[in-house]
Amino acid sequence: MAWIYLLLAGVCEIGWPLGLKLSQTTPYKWPWIGFAVAAMTASGYFLWLAQRTIPIGTAYAIWTGIGAVGAFIVGIALFKDSANLWRILSVLCIVIGIVGLKLSHSE
Repeated sequence: MAWIYLLLAGVCEIGWPLGLKLSQTTPYKWPWIGFAVAAMTASGYFLWLAQRTIPIGTAYAIWTGIGAVGAFIVGIALFKDSANLWRILSVLCIVIGIVGLKLSHSE
């Protein structure tokens, strides 16, 4: 269950930069800021649950990695951020690190 909590925490970690960006690019500033704060709160809560059994270093690295990769993908998909080769290779390194941490985890 801890890994599901960690995945949920990572997904929520994508929500807060998305909310902040939307607060700057739409006329609905305050609702999106509220969304960002709710995403931050949910992200922290799920991380807290996950860290009950997953080591802090592993949980934190995966949590931030999911958030970083997710925000990268959202930026490309919704905001026309650059998707050049070096950026994609760099994010691929993050993904490899996330997978490596998951595979090296022992109960």
